[in-house]
Parts: sequence; structure tokens; C-alpha cells
Amino acid sequence: MGLLTFGLNVTLDGCVDHREGVADDETHAFFTRLMDEGGAMLWGRVTYEMMESYWPAVARGDVEAPPAVREWAVQLEAKPKYVVSSTRTDFPWTNSHHLAGDLRTSVQQLKDATPAGVLLGSGKLATALDRLDLIDEYRFLVHPRITGHGPTLHAGGRTGTRALELVSATPLRNGAIATHYRRVRH
Repeated sequence: MGLLTFGLNVTLDGCVDHREGVADDETHAFFTRLMDEGGAMLWGRVTYEMMESYWPAVARGDVEAPPAVREWAVQLEAKPKYVVSSTRTDFPWTNSHHLAGDLRTSVQQLKDATPAGVLLGSGKLATALDRLDLIDEYRFLVHPRITGHGPTLHAGGRTGTRALELVSATPLRNGAIATHYRRVRH
């Protein structure tokens, strides 16, 4: 069984708006490594549609992009992508698959079938999966910014506290810190 890893950009005040982080070669390299380590990507519909609207064009070379960004796009194109959605069933982007049915069951089956692990990159979906006790690791790139707005992690709240153990914290040259936490299971 593979691990479900939640990986996301977050500011110091908890904002997870993808436009608020430092977007440079170093941050793209961080997420490229995360993607390479996993066997599949897992997103909610909104994140999928945001990604689908840009990255395939970068991978095809239709959009000008630095080498690190293009490398991310090409690797993302090849990676299996799973989407949780109750409103959309057609996902034409290369290697995209719909996860339907009971959320707990379908995500657990995906974890079981993906020994290299699954990288989760959707905040709202992560909140739901955290409530179902399915996330094993958290890989956050904490950006040196205070935004004063949302969306934020667990904006809808959560029941109880989730205990985590620090695996690593690595500062990047751009001031961000790459953090890796693992769930403490009792």
C-alpha cells in the first residue's frame, strides 16, 4: 500500500491560494521531486480544472515557460491523475481518471493499488480526506508571506487535533521552507 501525501504551497498565515507563493525554478523543482516520488496525483474537480487549463499547453510547447516549468508540465502530462468529482465524469487530459463512489473506499483502493504513493494537491479534498483519516504525510512549502486572506487550510474546521512528527525542514534560497511531516498513529 502506498502513502497518501498532501503537498501544497502555504503562506505563513495559512493561505493556500496558488497565486500567493513564490513561483520560481526552486519551488517548481521541489514539486517536480514530489511528483516524481509518487505514483499518481489526486485532485478535486476545481484543482483539476485549474491545472487542465494551463499545464497541457505548457507541455505541448504552446506556452513560453522556463526549463524547470516545462519539465514539470511534461512530467505531469505523463503522471496518472485521479479526480474526485460528483459533478463531472469526463476528464480528457492525458492519463486522467475519475474516482467515483464512496470517497473513503475509492481513495483507499487507489492507495492500495499505488505502491509508490499518491500525491494529493487539493485543499478542500484534503480536508475531507483528513477527516476520513486517510492522509499519511504532509509536504508543505511554507512561503515567507502574510496575505491576510484565504482560502486557508481547514477553513471549515476539523474535529480534534492531528498530531504530526517532523521528518524534515529544509530552507530554500528564496526564503520558503520545505516541510515534511508524518502522521503520528496511536
